[in-house]
Amino acid sequence: MQRNRQSYRKKVSQRKLPNFLGQHLMHNKRLLKEMVDQAKIGKQDIVLELGAGKGALTEVLIQRAKKVIAVELDHKFVKTLEKKMTNSPNVTIIHHDILKIYLPKEKFMVVSNIPYAITTPILKKLLHNPLSNFQRGVIVMEKGAAKRFTSKNVKDPNVIAWRMWFDIRIVKGISRKNFSPPPKVDSAMVFINRKKAPTVPTTDYIIFWGLVDYAFKNPRSPIDVALRGIFTSRQMKQLKRTLKMKNEHPVSMLTEEQWGVIFDTMIKYVPKFRWPKINRKKLKY
Repeated sequence: MQRNRQSYRKKVSQRKLPNFLGQHLMHNKRLLKEMVDQAKIGKQDIVLELGAGKGALTEVLIQRAKKVIAVELDHKFVKTLEKKMTNSPNVTIIHHDILKIYLPKEKFMVVSNIPYAITTPILKKLLHNPLSNFQRGVIVMEKGAAKRFTSKNVKDPNVIAWRMWFDIRIVKGISRKNFSPPPKVDSAMVFINRKKAPTVPTTDYIIFWGLVDYAFKNPRSPIDVALRGIFTSRQMKQLKRTLKMKNEHPVSMLTEEQWGVIFDTMIKYVPKFRWPKINRKKLKY
């Protein structure tokens, strides 16, 4: 019986188990170095690495940064990290769920090859509250997600809100061949940088969230329909002239600058009782 159990455990350990978190480890050293270069990491920087894996990127970061906070949930990877980083005093290894950690109280950067399965929750954690200390970062993610976050046609209110305070752009595509295990799709290197002059003041982020959440009930709606109930018909006509927009223009195609104009107009000319509000539970991550 004991021998049968040992045989079964051996077969299970050798079996290819599902990659539930979508964690694909990058093994291309040139790309790892390029990520750190793109993030412009220097000796004064605190870097948060989300999903450190076996530490390939961590090893590059500790050579550049003042401090590296490496977060990893898989206990096997954590053991590997602890062995590799024994003589590295500027790294702190956190064995925890990425989505449940507290963000650093000091200004920090993020350089990470994140688990694909939780890409959007990670972005929400970093970008939902512009009053956080997150400054900039380079994140490798699934290419489809990267395109959604940078598309001109925005269907997600989260994305347009993030763009009020952060620039988000794709640096380059990355072939699936550079990962182990290789994912089914290609990836992209994405650069995120806090805007020096945000489109909407960071202190007004909750007010803006109410506006964009209200407007995106149906992203395909024309601006007249999406913003009905906030602006009067007269205000709406004047607003469209200012924005140089036609009636059929969908709210999903508004630019960050246009959203800035809409927000400023609401603040100046719309009574507060008509400002849409958001359930703050939506902003907690």
